[in-house]
Amino acid sequence: MNTVATTPIDGQKPGTSGLRKKTRVFMQPHFLENFVQSIFDGIGGARGKTFVLGGDGRFFNKRAAQVILRMAAANGATHVIVGRDALLSTPAASHLIRLNKTDGGIIMSASHNPGGEDEDFGVKFNMANGGPAPEYVTNAMFERTRTIQEYHIVEAQNVDLSTVGDTELAGMKITVVDPVADYAALMETLFDFDAIRAMFAGGFRIQFDAMCAITGPYGQEILENRLGAAPGSVVHGTPLPDFGGMHPDPNPTWAHELMDTMNGPDAPDFGAASDGDGDRNMVVGPNIYVSPSDSLAVLAANAHLAKGYAAGLKGVARSMPTSAAVDRVAEKMGLACFETPTGWKFFGNLMDDGRVSLCGEESFGTGSDHVREKDGLWAILMWLNILAKRQMSVAEIMRDHWQSYGRNYYSRHDYEAVDSDIANTMMDDLRSKLDGLVGQTIQGHRVSEADDYAYHDPVDGSVSAQQGIRVLFDGGARFVIRLSGTGTSGATIRLYLESLETDPANFDQDPQDALRWIILAAEDIAGIRARTGKSGPDVTT
Repeated sequence: MNTVATTPIDGQKPGTSGLRKKTRVFMQPHFLENFVQSIFDGIGGARGKTFVLGGDGRFFNKRAAQVILRMAAANGATHVIVGRDALLSTPAASHLIRLNKTDGGIIMSASHNPGGEDEDFGVKFNMANGGPAPEYVTNAMFERTRTIQEYHIVEAQNVDLSTVGDTELAGMKITVVDPVADYAALMETLFDFDAIRAMFAGGFRIQFDAMCAITGPYGQEILENRLGAAPGSVVHGTPLPDFGGMHPDPNPTWAHELMDTMNGPDAPDFGAASDGDGDRNMVVGPNIYVSPSDSLAVLAANAHLAKGYAAGLKGVARSMPTSAAVDRVAEKMGLACFETPTGWKFFGNLMDDGRVSLCGEESFGTGSDHVREKDGLWAILMWLNILAKRQMSVAEIMRDHWQSYGRNYYSRHDYEAVDSDIANTMMDDLRSKLDGLVGQTIQGHRVSEADDYAYHDPVDGSVSAQQGIRVLFDGGARFVIRLSGTGTSGATIRLYLESLETDPANFDQDPQDALRWIILAAEDIAGIRARTGKSGPDVTT
């Protein structure tokens, strides 16, 4: 066991989902080691503890896993449970942490960001509840990165992670597990596999685009092997270090092959995609795209059809930028409904406290209290369960939902790789004018409220300030602007747009047309395009 002298390295402050950087940054001498040692120190040490380890298979995943194992052994960890070939989807890792009652886990992923030697890599720590480390823990890790003087590592050959079973490294037990088996078993307890299997046997067709990322093996085992979807229903199903050159973000822009298929002449009955680490999902039907906000609302309204939720939901939660469609479901069903900042850790508090059992974000993330992460394949299976039970098409389910609850037209516009100084100055200027906006008429609509959202956690009492600027209009329309923390280059400005329509005669509009006036109002107030020099968003969802 070696103790290696080191010095602090700038830029190791974890975000809402750990530390993400360009892969070559992580490959620099001491960079990964410094951060991993800071993780162990930040949680009070690794001695005597058990961890889960796995990642989404992107470039540097295997090498990083070996470093983390050698460091865990040198820091006195007792046991590490690792996915075969160092692979685990993020929700599967969360489940393994909870199933084995470990002290937490390290997940190697940059989620939906591109992979490869010249692209992105990430490392995050999940707590014993299976959820992302809260801010007080990530702050402790960050403070350690600023003072670190040494790290501990075992000098040893690489551990064979290709075979399921137990091995040992410097007195630390390593258990290599099938990355899919335990997760698939959990899904069988939550959903009516017999009903879904019968639907597939009756000719129902699906296309699931795994985007050359981690959920390929999960989709093949669950959808094709266990549920009987036709062979080949899972496309791009082999995880590749560079995701086959794809951008593994399941939205209409990046999952364009799936969108072309679903809008084509021989579209399957159901289409879906997941992201790099398996925690996000996109759902589409023939010639119909289901927004993540609408998907969350539909799942809330129909969750009782799945056996794991037959007793009803405890409550629901959504991130603040997510549309209020689920709020309308909760109100009608008499459910508690919570609005939180973006970041799954806020949902984790509510789930641990027994307040909610279903939650979601507009950024293609949906999940429940079965784990403490969003879960892409879980959401897809929930949709299949609903389709099997209701015997309706995706379009029919959506139309029926809007008839019952109204349609919340919704869209997100991303302005990517913006100069950070420009983005921060824009946000500061916008904050300074909030008080004067109320009562003004913009694009023919009166501003009713304007604020910088702050969240008071009802469980632990913590306050999270400056979580997004909100401008609301009479009638419930609104826009939200916040800076995203998931990119690795510059800043991403995210503009969220929403307007409620209750007249069924107006349910068939294109969302961008229905939101046109509020798009113009947001530009009048914030001047995103004028400030960035962009003619429009880089990604529209």
